[in-house]
Parts: sequence; C-alpha cells; structure tokens
Amino acid sequence: MHKVLVLLAQGCEEIEAVTTIDILRRAGIEVTSAGLDDLPVLASRGVVLLPDTTLDLAQHQEFDMIVLPGGQPGTDNLRADKRLIALLQQMAQQGKYVAAICAAPSVLAAAGLLDGRKATCYPTCLDDFPKVNLQTAAVVEDGNITTSRGPGTAMDFALALVERLAGKAKRQEVEAALVR
Repeated sequence: MHKVLVLLAQGCEEIEAVTTIDILRRAGIEVTSAGLDDLPVLASRGVVLLPDTTLDLAQHQEFDMIVLPGGQPGTDNLRADKRLIALLQQMAQQGKYVAAICAAPSVLAAAGLLDGRKATCYPTCLDDFPKVNLQTAAVVEDGNITTSRGPGTAMDFALALVERLAGKAKRQEVEAALVR
C-alpha cells in the first residue's frame, strides 16, 4: 500500500488539505497528516484540523509521496520550516513523489525542486522564481513533481495523485463514486 504524508501548517487552505486527504483515502492509500508542531491547525478560513502526528515524528518514516496544501499564511509557515525543506529535497533525490497546490509550489521552488521544470500555482506565487517554466493548466506533472492552481482545482489535483500512485483504473473508480 502506498503511503502519503500531507503537511498541515497553521493557516493552510482547508479545501486543499481535506479534499486531498479524503480522495487519497477513498482510493485506499494510507495518508498521514502531520502538523509542524503538536497543536491543532487553525486553517485559513477558521476550520480546526487535527493532524495525525507531527513533522518531527513523521520525518523518520518512509512515504511514497509528500503533499503540501497551500493557503496563507500556511505556505509561508511551510517555507520557513528547515526540516520540511530538507525532507522535500531528500524525497526528490530519492525519486519519490512531491506535490503542492495553490501557493505551496513556491515552497518547492524555494527548495530548488522546480528549477527548469514545468509547474503551476495560484497566480503570482511563482513570480519570484524565474527558473520555473510556469504553466496555467489546473494540474501540471513534471517528472516526480505534481503542482496545481488552487482551491478550485483541489479535486483534480487529488485525483491526479491517485492516478500517479494507484493507476488510471483506481482514479476512474474513485471519480465515478464521487458522481463527478
């Protein structure tokens, strides 16, 4: 069974976090949500999320993919965390999947993972990273990296992650059950 780590930072975008966790779990993928600390996460619209664990504990486990929801100030909190930057770089070096949505692709760019790659994000979030080949598609895959635009593309993003990990048939099965 595939294992995915979803990072929940204070001020993250709840639609992106919950949609991704929900759809991956519907596909039978083991998802662990982790906070940057041991506190409940107050998301950007006031929803309180309770992570399964902390980054300190999760970073010593093996995952096939790491996912970063966006939102503000969640993305800034992710980008400021040196443990997370090191984990992203390590996973990318190991050829594992890395995914980010909304403003969070800027965290991947700050970690040096998007240099020369195609990516998408919430408008203007990658403007400070000229080495990124910026696209406007809802979901962009380049090598082991998947990026997406924002809350409105969260379901497309999550389904693309299902397809990456479990195949097209599993994606179609999950999508059909969603009556989409």
